Amino acid sequence: MKRTARGKKMSGYLERHLLVAMPGMGDPRFARSVIYMCSHNAEGAMGLVLNKPYPGLSFPNLLRQLSIETTVDSNIIVRSGGPVETGRGFVLHSTDYMQPGSVPIDERRGIGLTATLDVLRAIATGSGPQHRLFALGYAGWSAGQLDTELQQNGWLTVPADFDLIFDSELDSLWERSLGALGVRISHLSAVAGHA
Repeated sequence: MKRTARGKKMSGYLERHLLVAMPGMGDPRFARSVIYMCSHNAEGAMGLVLNKPYPGLSFPNLLRQLSIETTVDSNIIVRSGGPVETGRGFVLHSTDYMQPGSVPIDERRGIGLTATLDVLRAIATGSGPQHRLFALGYAGWSAGQLDTELQQNGWLTVPADFDLIFDSELDSLWERSLGALGVRISHLSAVAGHA
């Protein structure tokens, strides 16, 4: 049985949790990252990085590239969801929008995931989900890989908070996610210890 940073017992899997990179994260692609875990099971894990904007791409420009006409002004930040399949888009959203192809991720918190163009068309016309974030790419782990990174103190985990997930203040999301754990950055070591 694994434990959160506060010592609470949890199942062995981290779906519906946030992974918060430790200060000494060795992989620069994930330095200071906050990742919402969409799935985690014996076969592997998949999540979306929440706090890294996709360089040089705005949501209106993306819609134009996809030939999707927009009738509303959208201030969605295109996020770099991770290094896997960076040309593939994912919309993590509130479940007020669920269509064929949408997958419920966390029914208790009302979070779903859609990876079809229909959700982008709905957002462009103002009929999409009330809360949403758009990411290109995702973070993926093979079987056991994430468990190893957790044992090597690469990540902290915290139960996901709806407001943190859909927050657009990306610059401070890492610090605020640590704060949700009651952890102060100055108390974290950049070097992992092993007993």
